[in-house]
Amino acid sequence: MGQTGSQTVEKTNKFTAFCYAFGEVGSQLSWYMINTYLTIFYTDVVGLTATAISAILLIARIWDAVNDPMMGVVADKTHTRWGKFRPYLMFAPIFLAIFNILTFTVFPVQGIAKVILCLVCYIGAGMAYTAVCITYGALVNLIARDSQVRMNYTSARAIGASVIKIILSAVAMPMILFFGKSDAPNAQGYFWTAVVCSIALLPCFWLCAWRCKETVKVDRPALEGPKRSVLQNLVLLCRNKNLMITVWCVFLGAVAIMARMSMLTYYVIYVVGNPMMIAPMFTTMTITELIGCTVMPWGTAKMGKRNWVLFLNIIMVAGFLIMFAFPQGGTTFLLAICAVIGFGNSCANVCTGMLSDCIEYGDLKYGIREEGITYSYMSFGVKLATAVGGAVTVLALGAIGYVPNAEQTESVKQGINIIVNLAPAIAVVLSAIPLLWYDINGKAKMDEIYAALEARNAAQKKDQ
Repeated sequence: MGQTGSQTVEKTNKFTAFCYAFGEVGSQLSWYMINTYLTIFYTDVVGLTATAISAILLIARIWDAVNDPMMGVVADKTHTRWGKFRPYLMFAPIFLAIFNILTFTVFPVQGIAKVILCLVCYIGAGMAYTAVCITYGALVNLIARDSQVRMNYTSARAIGASVIKIILSAVAMPMILFFGKSDAPNAQGYFWTAVVCSIALLPCFWLCAWRCKETVKVDRPALEGPKRSVLQNLVLLCRNKNLMITVWCVFLGAVAIMARMSMLTYYVIYVVGNPMMIAPMFTTMTITELIGCTVMPWGTAKMGKRNWVLFLNIIMVAGFLIMFAFPQGGTTFLLAICAVIGFGNSCANVCTGMLSDCIEYGDLKYGIREEGITYSYMSFGVKLATAVGGAVTVLALGAIGYVPNAEQTESVKQGINIIVNLAPAIAVVLSAIPLLWYDINGKAKMDEIYAALEARNAAQKKDQ
C-alpha cells in the first residue's frame, strides 16, 4: 500500500471503487424507503397519530445515543480473519433486510400495541442499519491511506447512491401501486416493495465485503498512562473541533434534506396537484445529484472539501428559495429547480470524505484514532436528523391543519410550501456557518498532517 508525502503515490483502484459503491447501493435500498415513505406510510396506511409517530422517533433516537457509540466501540475492538469491519458487511445485512420488511408491515392490532410494534420494528431496522453504516463508512480508511484517494472512493460511493436513488425514485411508487393493485398506495404495495428492496440489498453488501480488503495498516498512537475508557474516548473526540463541525454540518444539512424529501410527496400531491409528478421530480433531483457526485473529485481537488460544500450549499439554498417564491411555476420550471437542488444535494457526500481527514487530524492533535467510534458520530447524526426532521414535519403538518386523504385548504398548502422549501433553506444556512472555522481544507494541509504523523510514528518505533 502506497503512502502519501515523500513515499509512493497511492492511486485509486477503479474495480475496488466500483465494488465499494455497492455497499451504499445496499444501504439505500433500505434507507430510501424509510426516509422517503415511512412518514406517509405511518399517517395514511398504518393510521398513527402525529403524537405517536413523534414518540416512536424520539424513543428510537434516545436508544441510538447509546447504541451508535456502542457499535463503534465493538467495531473498533473487532479482530477476525476477515478484518475489523468487513464481517459486519457479511452478516448484519441479513438482519437489516428482515427488519426493513417488518417496518413496512401492517400488523392486525390496534391502539398502544400497534404503536409498540411499529417502535420495535423501527428500532430493529435502525440497529441493523447502524451495524452496516458505521463499519461501511469506516472501511474506507482501511482500503486507502491518501486523503484524495479516500475522497475518490467516497465519490464512487456517492455515485452508487445516486444511481440507485434514480432507479428507486423512478420505480418505487410505481412498484407500490403495482403490488397494491390500486391507484393509491396501500399496505400490500408498501410491504411487497420492501420485500423486493430487502432481498436486493444482500448481494450488494456481500460484493463490497468480498472486494474491499483491509490492506491499510496505520500505527496506533502510543498511550501514556492507563488505557482510556470508552467515555474518555468519546469526550476526547468531542475536543476535535473539525469533527464536531463536520458532524454539525451533516446533522443540520440532513435535517433539511431528509425532512424535505419526506415532505416532497405531500407538496407534489397537494400543492402542485399532480401525483404523477412525484417520479419526474425525484428522478430529476437524483440525476443531477449523480452529476454532482461525478464532478466531486474534481471539485474537492480544486477547491478543497470545505469550499466545495459551501459552494453546493449556496446553490441548494437558492433553489429552495426560488421554489418557495414560485410554487406554481409549471412543470418545466419545477423540474429545472429540482435539477439545481439535486446538484446541491451532493454536498452531503463530501462531508463523508471530510470525516476521514478529521480522523487524521484527531490522531495527530489528540492521539486518538478510533474509526468506528468516529463514524458512530456520523451515523447518530444522520439518524437523529431523520428523527428530528420526521418529528418536526409531522407535528408541523398537524399544526397547519393537514387532513389525510382530503382536499387541503389554501393555508395548509402554503404551510406545506414553507415546510418543504423555506424551512430547509434556513437549516442549510445554519449548517454551513460553522464551516468557516473548519481549518483542514486542501491537499497542502493534509500533506502536512500526514508528514507529522509519519514523523511521530517513526519516533515511536525508534524509542521501542
